[in-house]
Amino acid sequence: MEYHRTKDILYVKKILGHKLIENTLKYIDLGANLFGITDDQFIAKITTNVQESCKLVETGFEYVTGEYSDGGKIFRKRK
Repeated sequence: MEYHRTKDILYVKKILGHKLIENTLKYIDLGANLFGITDDQFIAKITTNVQESCKLVETGFEYVTGEYSDGGKIFRKRK
């Protein structure tokens, strides 16, 4: 479930305490089969200030990546 929320296999490997990434992949595949999670579609938004970022986080968006030369930050939320 955590992988399908974050899409970060290394993070999931760490929290599960696996030494081999292959073990983590087994759980990711199992989760996808059990819960039928196949939809990787997102709504993406860009913010340019702290107030906009806070509003997106409060409505369920997650921070994706860093600051760009124009000051924007990218957030996403599953459709």
